[in-house]
Amino acid sequence: MPDPTPAARAASVADATRFVLVQPSHAGNVGAAARAMKVMGFDDLVLVAPRHAEVLAMPETVARASGAADILARARVVPTLADALHGMTWAVATAMTPRDFGPPTQAPREHFAALAATAHRVAFVFGPERTGLANDDVYRCHACVSIPTDPAYGSLNLAQAVQLIAYDWRQALGGFAVAPRTPDATLADAAAIDGLLQHWQRTLVAIDFLDPAAPRKLMPRLQQLLNRAQLTLEEVHILRGIARAAAGRR
Repeated sequence: MPDPTPAARAASVADATRFVLVQPSHAGNVGAAARAMKVMGFDDLVLVAPRHAEVLAMPETVARASGAADILARARVVPTLADALHGMTWAVATAMTPRDFGPPTQAPREHFAALAATAHRVAFVFGPERTGLANDDVYRCHACVSIPTDPAYGSLNLAQAVQLIAYDWRQALGGFAVAPRTPDATLADAAAIDGLLQHWQRTLVAIDFLDPAAPRKLMPRLQQLLNRAQLTLEEVHILRGIARAAAGRR
């Protein structure tokens, strides 16, 4: 059997990579982000609660996509970041400044060099143009990257940020002439981890370990612990079983 073409190899990699725009407000940025993805060989775009529900079909979006209409046609609009991360096993937040809590902030190339050697299904998460990602969205991610910029003027346009991340990720993957990455089907995706956290939260409240009135970031801390653990689906089932047993002894 002949080796896959560079385009076919790139498509295989694209299947394991997703770009998520949280609450984008400008149609032009959505179109330009689709174009940025397409030139780097990626095609999975998800929008979380965009300002305009019909943004994927707006004339400005299509015009700025400039030949990437197929990306827009496949793109999805979902209500929450949790929905956008369904099926992904590694989420990378993008942020201009480090947060007081959550995953450590790294330069993209530093993180991507190690990430490219894994079998994760990767989602890159970008925040709203005006405010960037909310802390709770960053807490949900496994890692946080910040594009190095001039300290005197560090503001990047959303589509520009997508282009830079897409380029660095493509380079980390070896360009367009690489063997396909095969995601690990045994790893628990974001939906499974989210379900486990919700189960634990109910149990911790039931056994009086968690006070809903004063949570003290307990659940985000547990989220980070689980993200670092990189659980398999079997391990998620075990931990949910423990939660059920603990709740049943009340």
